[in-house]
Amino acid sequence: MRRNSSKVEVAGRPVSWLGANFWSRTGGPLMWRNYDGRVVRDELAVLAEHGLRQTRSFFYWPDFHPTPDTVDEEKVAHFRDFLDAHAEHGMSSIPTFVVGHMSGENWDPSWRGGRDLYADVWLVARQAWFVEQMVRRTHGHEAVAAWLISNEMPIYGRRRGEPVAPTADVTSWVALMVQAVRAGGGTQPVSTGDGAWGIEVTGVDNGFSVRQLGDLVDFTGPHVYPAESDQVRQHLAAAFVCELAAVGGRPVVLEEFGLSSDAASEAGQGHYYRQVLHTSLLAGATGWIAWNNSDYDNLYAQDPYRHHPFEMHFGITDDAGRPKAALRELAAFARVLDDVDVTRVRREDADAAFVVTAYLERDLPFSTESDRRLAFGALRQGYLAAREASLPVGFTREEDGVERGARLYLLPSAKQLLAPTWRLLREQAGCGAVVYMSYCAGDNTYHRGPWHPKLDEIFGVEHQLRYGLNDPIAEDEVEVTFTEDFGSLRTGDVLRFAVAGNEHSRCYLPVVARDAKVVAVDGAGRPALLRNAVGRGATVLCTYPIEHMAAERPRVNPEDTYRLYDALAEEAGVRRTLVVDDPRVCTDVLEHEDGRRFAWFVSQHDEPLTFEPRSVGTLRPLGGGDATAMVTLASYGVRVYELKEAL
Repeated sequence: MRRNSSKVEVAGRPVSWLGANFWSRTGGPLMWRNYDGRVVRDELAVLAEHGLRQTRSFFYWPDFHPTPDTVDEEKVAHFRDFLDAHAEHGMSSIPTFVVGHMSGENWDPSWRGGRDLYADVWLVARQAWFVEQMVRRTHGHEAVAAWLISNEMPIYGRRRGEPVAPTADVTSWVALMVQAVRAGGGTQPVSTGDGAWGIEVTGVDNGFSVRQLGDLVDFTGPHVYPAESDQVRQHLAAAFVCELAAVGGRPVVLEEFGLSSDAASEAGQGHYYRQVLHTSLLAGATGWIAWNNSDYDNLYAQDPYRHHPFEMHFGITDDAGRPKAALRELAAFARVLDDVDVTRVRREDADAAFVVTAYLERDLPFSTESDRRLAFGALRQGYLAAREASLPVGFTREEDGVERGARLYLLPSAKQLLAPTWRLLREQAGCGAVVYMSYCAGDNTYHRGPWHPKLDEIFGVEHQLRYGLNDPIAEDEVEVTFTEDFGSLRTGDVLRFAVAGNEHSRCYLPVVARDAKVVAVDGAGRPALLRNAVGRGATVLCTYPIEHMAAERPRVNPEDTYRLYDALAEEAGVRRTLVVDDPRVCTDVLEHEDGRRFAWFVSQHDEPLTFEPRSVGTLRPLGGGDATAMVTLASYGVRVYELKEAL
């Protein structure tokens, strides 16, 4: 199946953006009151010298729109000079219109008067007028790359007394703002700037539907600032979000990411940037705009930095314009993008697919936010295990209709799927696919247990569930021993899974094998993994919620789910171009339209690693050099090779 690799297009040509969100150190959000074109040019020069070609810029709303019917022409003149400075450095910018939220504070124009930003007809008209006016004044400039409607509008636009605005109101508001861009003469790509935090990506409804907005915009722009309890989850958080954000059918631009150097060491900053850049590229991202260009030590007495002082130090340069570790990583990444000719590469097709339940992205009748959180966590942990197993996996969503034709379907810790999906998956097994599911009872009391019709028939078992009760896992670690060969696992191999979950989810599925064959048992001799032949394929049932349990644990990765996924890949005959047997190394391959292929190796280990990958072809360093059989990675390091066909 195809994995998302779509690119933003300008005048029919694909583009890839690499840059930084920009506030000058002369004023942060108040830079337009303290504009200094000389300083701006110095700041842009440092970015350009390190391979950055874009900024994301901001029309701070209270300054640019001082009364309902006027635009501040002095500020517009400053912005035109700002664009001129970009052109002088061979750069472009993505202006953002409705900037009422920024870095921990909301700012209103003095005339807003508490009106609803999405549903008050007069205020919506004023916003649309402002957007159109700003586009009319700037759209013809060569340095305008694209447009963004807002900055993190879900934070700024919350309704009084309500957690979210209605999706219908939000979607209509976006439609009107996009129309205002076009009415003003803007032909460049446009998106919302909302952060892509909608229910389809996060499992939490904020009124901004990534799926619905995909019909209105030209790209989707996640903003990702994770805080995890596991290093691998932290490093791959942005990549996972990019995978899910493709639900709108648009190219994905990582519109905001980064960190405050108050929260990480210099080395840690470099590691995080390196990981996010490369893993999100391998997850389909086509643009990267770091937060942000500069530190602001001299603005310590100005809001928002006065009350959010860590916000002063998100810069990729310090307050004197000196490069920090983040900018050095961006420069190295820029060279890789050039070497592989990134606008003309795509991800390899995948034989394996995660089935994304509709319960993640829709508030179905009497489903709960708890259900969505559980589905998100289990799916993310499955994604990590697949990366650790060198298993390229696509995402297929129930809302779109599950795609046919995968060799392996993965349903990690699945409590809820739609009934038609089960019929389709059983049909796919009959046609030769392997369908894997791990059991999960859910983490609340509402109809606790599997919602799957004919579980016994599908998996060739007879479950022993008792109504209203679950079967708790007593041990702190589940030990699974294989009683026969299964894929890459051999008789006698043992997998160990740390137990976690609440009183509802920390349970297993008691079954008796009927048509299925038991291939692994737990410490009490009960079936833990069963394979059921179905037509030319098979269904595979794990009786423990292994992905959910790992998702609930701190500092757990890598854990043994990757070994099971590796075995499932072998069992299903999944094609893998590149395999590393060490789970601390993630791999993937990008294909150029001219036939060249590029192999990525990304370490999740804090010490240097040397290993010999299994590959279909020989590895040669980018830019030339002798073929190598061994690869060495520095701490959390990345290496990219050209993968040549073996002679």
